[in-house]
Amino acid sequence: MTRRRLLLVFVSTVAVTALALGVARARDVPQVATGFIASVVCSETFVSGLDPERVLAETRDAMPGAGLLTWAMNVQVDRATKDVTVTLLGLGRSHAVYRDGLGCHLDHGEAAGWPAIRLPTPSPALPAEIGPPRPVEPATPALAAALDRAFAEPQASPFRRTHAVVVLKDGKLIAERYAPGFALDTPLLGFSATKSMTATLIGILVRQNKLALHAPAPVAAWQGEADPRHAITVDHLLRHTAGLALGSSLQASLLSALEPVNRMKFVEPDRAAFAESIPLETAPGAVSNYHDGNTVILSHLIRAAAGGSAADVLRFAHRALFDPLGMRNVTIEFDAAGTPEGSSQMLATARDWARLGQLYLDDGVIAGRRILPAGWVDCVSTPTPGAFVGLGAGFWTNRGDSFGATYRVSHGWPRDAFFAKGTLGQYVVVIPSERLVIARFGRTVNWPPEADGVGQLVSEVIAATRGE
Repeated sequence: MTRRRLLLVFVSTVAVTALALGVARARDVPQVATGFIASVVCSETFVSGLDPERVLAETRDAMPGAGLLTWAMNVQVDRATKDVTVTLLGLGRSHAVYRDGLGCHLDHGEAAGWPAIRLPTPSPALPAEIGPPRPVEPATPALAAALDRAFAEPQASPFRRTHAVVVLKDGKLIAERYAPGFALDTPLLGFSATKSMTATLIGILVRQNKLALHAPAPVAAWQGEADPRHAITVDHLLRHTAGLALGSSLQASLLSALEPVNRMKFVEPDRAAFAESIPLETAPGAVSNYHDGNTVILSHLIRAAAGGSAADVLRFAHRALFDPLGMRNVTIEFDAAGTPEGSSQMLATARDWARLGQLYLDDGVIAGRRILPAGWVDCVSTPTPGAFVGLGAGFWTNRGDSFGATYRVSHGWPRDAFFAKGTLGQYVVVIPSERLVIARFGRTVNWPPEADGVGQLVSEVIAATRGE
């Protein structure tokens, strides 16, 4: 297809969208698309240290329909100034800026005005590393074969593009592997697996009595007694049952650019303010609707409880969570207003992601110190009614009879497994009955679900480690 014909396809797509969904939503598509690409390329180039061309190619291939837009994008990576600018036929421009220790954020004109932030100094009492300063080879031939298959590519698309796998058994690192270009110190973008980190910080605040799980969420915009959003609780936000009319974040595809939640993420400088301004679509607690706006609002609550600034958030996260767990290489990214982007923008090494899973395997206790409230692990893994993909509170879960849980169990996952999950193939799987944590990261299409091979990996690792 010629460039001219592709241009006509793109213009036609936007025109049809405008008719179907209204001009306002279609107008956001170019900036949503360029914002997503700028954000991912910036983070994975300047935080992860990856090749930007590889990042762009793998991300495009993992998102159905994205090629209709990315062919027309101009992606400029400036290594000297550490920023990324993406434009789309003059219809959208996004600028992502890297700041040392803070990762990247989409700049809406305020980058030069951001205050300097002193990063927290890691605690000198960090726990010992979970493994040596080199990848740990699988302990058995069966475990090695499971990892071989996890990294093996099919002869035709969809490709797996597995980047990293880490396996912990009883808290001990028994196997890990990395794709070429990745290493044990490579920070990996979690996408929505970040939501589970946000849920963990919420749990810590609940234990500190700074937030109440079932009380109305302390959002200033909702405090009027006549405001029906006053009934939204922290638990509703964790379970994606708040009822705000922001669309869905379940898919990463061209059509997802039309969802209001993606205007929040890639067009609005203050994401929490935008999400908190949205009216209800359904009564709080009545309907499950997974979208990033719920977690962005939780991130705003964390910022307020921690002290009100980005620096306060970092100090709180390190002292309360990262340092006790020994998570040494973590980057939380922020929006232009200084609120952590806790729905999708944490980067950490595969070992550090696995440490988060181990905290949950150990019932929220590390080295004899309780980090999470008693019962929190059961809370996050308890299924949310009506969540057909199988959601708990900040985690996905195989408990209950949802379509997603039933499907996963039929494909080799244990019934008691729960997990952090990010789009395009990011997982931290916790399996209490097997004392296992399996972290898998890559760049894989979301559909079909078997494309990433995680179900096969889980079942084969269980078979290879039983009796150890």
